[in-house]
Amino acid sequence: MRIVSSVKPNPRLTAHKPIKHGGIFSISKPDPKILDFSSNINPLGPGANVHKTIKENLETLSIYPDPESTELRRLLQKYTQTPLSQVVIGNGATELIYNFCNSFLSKKTPVLIPIPTFGEYEAASKLSGATVKFFKTMDLNNDLKDFISKIPRNGCIFICNPNNPTGKLLSKNNMKIILDSAKKKNTMVFVDECFIELVPKYNESIISFVKNYNNLFILRSLTKSFGLAGIRIGYGLGSKKIISILNKIKIPWNVSGLAQHAAIAALSNPKHLDKAKKIIQDESNYLTSKISKLSNFECTESSTNFILIKSKINSQNLQKKLLKKKILVRDCSNFRGLNKNFIRIAVKTRKQNQKLVKALEEL
Repeated sequence: MRIVSSVKPNPRLTAHKPIKHGGIFSISKPDPKILDFSSNINPLGPGANVHKTIKENLETLSIYPDPESTELRRLLQKYTQTPLSQVVIGNGATELIYNFCNSFLSKKTPVLIPIPTFGEYEAASKLSGATVKFFKTMDLNNDLKDFISKIPRNGCIFICNPNNPTGKLLSKNNMKIILDSAKKKNTMVFVDECFIELVPKYNESIISFVKNYNNLFILRSLTKSFGLAGIRIGYGLGSKKIISILNKIKIPWNVSGLAQHAAIAALSNPKHLDKAKKIIQDESNYLTSKISKLSNFECTESSTNFILIKSKINSQNLQKKLLKKKILVRDCSNFRGLNKNFIRIAVKTRKQNQKLVKALEEL
């Protein structure tokens, strides 16, 4: 007898392709001894006060966390100078990307995404039924006029600033041009600033624009800036209407109590971030200088804590060769808009960076 399954998932779910990312669990044999250059987090990791706070709050493991992350949101209100009603907390930045798309995109929503960039914008948009178009550029600053001409009406655009994986940073002025153009077309603008706090030389954040643009949503991550990748916590800023909807649809207790405590401790120690930015500036210069001298590699100028490298060696083969030396780099062949000639490396401490440079020299 043939059994007919009654399970009929949403057609968009069957077509959904999860995005592959970096990190030691992205490879077949994860090893904590591997030096991970594929994950772009604060080179110092979390501050000492974060470790202390987690230890002090271990007894809260049996207590349900505050579902509204009230204390953390109040601290972010002060940290970002944004009203409490315009702050939402997520279980990592990625949860907020999907919640945003589920809330504001549909089959009727045209989406424009500059590529190469973070793949979850595309995945989440398509999962929501939206029609996605792409704009190829290695530096949006140079192609701004053409990009603006392609902004759809009654749609949504995604901007990663600075962009992952290219490291290119858009100025506040250029972001304002994009926002004004999108507003005239009744189009929402999703701006991912997850790496902007790790830009040493400039402060091009547009958080202050939230009060003037009701079509703007800004994504931030404590994962990258404060080294909290293992506990998943991020936040978003937008108009009261946008944030009220995102707060309404988030799952109950979406952020653990320990994550909330760790985030509060991290934000209370801004000197840790300042120290990290000094390291990023010095070490980015060191890596670019050393690697650019090697015949097989060409570094892309980056404003933040990672560097996109064009390689004469196939990226997948290069990753495998470096793994034999206990070093993991990001193979960028699965970034839409790139091919098997690109890898991405995080900027880490001098001792760690020296190991990477030596390994590349030996290839």
